[in-house]
Amino acid sequence: MSRRPDADVPPGLLLVDKPGGMTSHDVVARARRVLSVRKVGHAGTLDPMATGLLVLGVGAATRLLGYVSGHDKTYEATIRFGQSTVTDDREGEVLTTASTAHLDDAAVRAALAAQTGPLQQVPSAVSAVKVEGRRSYDRVRAGEAVELAPRSVTVHRLDVHGIRRPEPDLLDVDVTVSCTAGTYIRAIARDAGAALGVGGHLTALRRTASGPFAVAQAAPVEEAGAALAAGGGAGVLGLTDAARLVFPERGLSAEEATAVGHGQRIPATGTPGLYAAVDPDGRLVALLEDAGPSARVVVGFPPRG
Repeated sequence: MSRRPDADVPPGLLLVDKPGGMTSHDVVARARRVLSVRKVGHAGTLDPMATGLLVLGVGAATRLLGYVSGHDKTYEATIRFGQSTVTDDREGEVLTTASTAHLDDAAVRAALAAQTGPLQQVPSAVSAVKVEGRRSYDRVRAGEAVELAPRSVTVHRLDVHGIRRPEPDLLDVDVTVSCTAGTYIRAIARDAGAALGVGGHLTALRRTASGPFAVAQAAPVEEAGAALAAGGGAGVLGLTDAARLVFPERGLSAEEATAVGHGQRIPATGTPGLYAAVDPDGRLVALLEDAGPSARVVVGFPPRG
């Protein structure tokens, strides 16, 4: 039996406010159902426990996702000191407990300040990092001991907003973290807790921004999908608007747009890196990159049929 053809939906990005309890793949699957389109992907996984901004690409906009996923991220999180867990968040079983009664606010702030700047960070063992072709979390769930190699990440900012004691032996700390892609906020909680000698894990995590995209622009996946199908609305960025946010723009003449559409080179502009080439009608034609005296097509976006 042949598959039904995809619905005629314009390409674009969906800015989704992911609820807790869903995997990033769950959100993609729901968007596919809402839109009746198979070609949907996401930029940057969010843990099931986490909420907040998840950027989806639909149709030709999936070609932008590789560039979007590398953006810096901002998170709001709550770290609990006094307990470590197998997953470094509240969803895993508690491994160790230790009283935080002796810790003052200054010690907590110092331990978190040490988690800023360039870091060699070991991802959580229960993570999507692949080890010899298998996800680390699959190996852990199969009973394997997993040791992941440290990764170079940078925490640009870690602001402490509140420190409180839900119980005499526990400390909860509300933070905002701005960091490079690939940074594990769970690992910050784990490592700061280890430095304090009491253990730590995340009890809440919300992504509020990824590059130029903010959760304030986002909508539930059903609403964003319906808006894209209707031609625009909350949680939707059309293909050209999305590219303009991520890349410098180069306006093309009609002749240049035709040439680029056929994969031909046009004169360079001296712009470093990739830039969005937009035709006189405001349609994204390609992502271009200068190569000597000419500009070449890196990613093409043919007109919708």
